Amino acid sequence: MRKIPKFRYFREAQECLLLPMQTIQNIYMMHKIGIFYGSSTGTCEGLAAQLAGELGVADNDVHSANKLTEELVNTYDVLVLGTSTWGSGDVQDDWYDAMDVLKGMDLHGKCVALFGCGDSESFCETFCDGIGFLYESLKDTGCTFIGNSVSTDDYTFESSVAVVDGYFVGLALDEVNESDKTAARLSAWAAELKKNY
Repeated sequence: MRKIPKFRYFREAQECLLLPMQTIQNIYMMHKIGIFYGSSTGTCEGLAAQLAGELGVADNDVHSANKLTEELVNTYDVLVLGTSTWGSGDVQDDWYDAMDVLKGMDLHGKCVALFGCGDSESFCETFCDGIGFLYESLKDTGCTFIGNSVSTDDYTFESSVAVVDGYFVGLALDEVNESDKTAARLSAWAAELKKNY
């Protein structure tokens, strides 16, 4: 492992900056995050924007899933993928082509976090199933899932394929019935993600 000196000098124009060792280590350890969302009505897009704020992700690193390409994915170390759930538990339409791209890639070395929105009252038997679709599709790509042990205790629903071994495999959100809980859920999940990348 390369040793990092206690101080290192960086020159810009004629100024010389003295940076503490911890600051330099933080720079070396930064991971680039890309957020991709599938949204038909704008709900998941709005949640992606809120999450970007929590994670400190720039606007130009937040993309619709229909813009996902192998080249774009390769510019990120951490992928945060979000989808709404439709009909009888279907993923949002843009994810079908996007997932074909991801499934064809070797994602070893990349961290993946999943989030999604659903309706726990009207579609209580397929609540946030879209998250489960993303999870199942990516299991064999070599990626490392983070933020994938979200407790179900604070939710009311019948069933969801996004629940594995008693936990949501990503952050489940319900803007229809529980929008008052969204901000706190996003904040807590974002804090958990930061511990793992």
